[in-house]
Amino acid sequence: LEAIIQLISEGKTESTFDEIIDEMITNAWYSVREFHIHLSGMPLDGQIKDGLERAVLLLTELSELSANASKVEIKNAIRQYNKELKTTKEQLTHMVPYRALAGFFTRSNEKVNWNSANRMTAYIQKFNKEVLTLPYILGTSSKLKKEVYFQQDWIKMIQDHTVNILGWIQYEKVKWLQNNNPEVPGLVYKLTPTEEKVRKLKKVRDLWQDIMEVQEIRDVFTGQPMEGKYDIDHFIPWSFVMNDELWNLMPMDASLNSSKSNRLPKWNPFFQNFAQNQYLMYQMIYDDMGIYNRFKGCYKDNLHSIWAGQELYRKGNSKEMFYNILEKNMIPVYDSARRQGYEIWDYS
Repeated sequence: LEAIIQLISEGKTESTFDEIIDEMITNAWYSVREFHIHLSGMPLDGQIKDGLERAVLLLTELSELSANASKVEIKNAIRQYNKELKTTKEQLTHMVPYRALAGFFTRSNEKVNWNSANRMTAYIQKFNKEVLTLPYILGTSSKLKKEVYFQQDWIKMIQDHTVNILGWIQYEKVKWLQNNNPEVPGLVYKLTPTEEKVRKLKKVRDLWQDIMEVQEIRDVFTGQPMEGKYDIDHFIPWSFVMNDELWNLMPMDASLNSSKSNRLPKWNPFFQNFAQNQYLMYQMIYDDMGIYNRFKGCYKDNLHSIWAGQELYRKGNSKEMFYNILEKNMIPVYDSARRQGYEIWDYS
């Protein structure tokens, strides 16, 4: 439905199964590739059961497209590998285009034969003439070449209300995907590419910069003192947690950031190194008033987790207590990301 609405909003009056499925792959690309979202959940055998998700993953194997590829790049890749994608795309034509109209068929007493594409095509055309104008009817070509004709009254209604309809679709999509990905946080933000500028790391960078002026901090992965250019990065990838919470952030050698990319650092030994830096920061907060003020400056954008405010950063934690609180709260998030399909990165 989302793909059809988008095509109609672009002025299309007719299309094909092939073109609509290409639009579907493009719409699903970012959620599946960047955020490892499973479109219809995962069965017990661990195999991908959703046809659209399989199409996205196959295109990933065939092409060298990045997870944040543009719509034009994705469609160009689909055209390039259309022969290899053909079988996977055809599976999406078996029932989806017909079942999408099922809600209208309650207006008819005639029994619907779902087992034949030709009979369904004829039934849809007959229903459209005799009972109710449908959003689209289908042509007589087969499989991916089958024509889809959008109905004029529906075209006008959709073009007049595109924003509202797409908003409703997004709402329903979030509910569906959240039910099928119960461990994934912030799913509402994982449907479309997110601007880098929404990252809110300046206050955290200021905090670490002040700390490093009076206290040596070693890189979590190399063990070397932080010198020269460094980045503020997420231990558990931002693309999974979708926030910039202080407890998940660390100064990191800038040259390593692209290598780590959207992957999970190996838990051992890197968590211990990460926790050590977090504890050094924690100590400095209560030893230096200037650093404490920098810490308070992070409240607005980087200190929203209740457990972090009430347990982790409260005054009086021993080193062992601090480590235990941090690990207790981070490891379930880390494990959820790993189960969702995030790769493990081992610097060594």
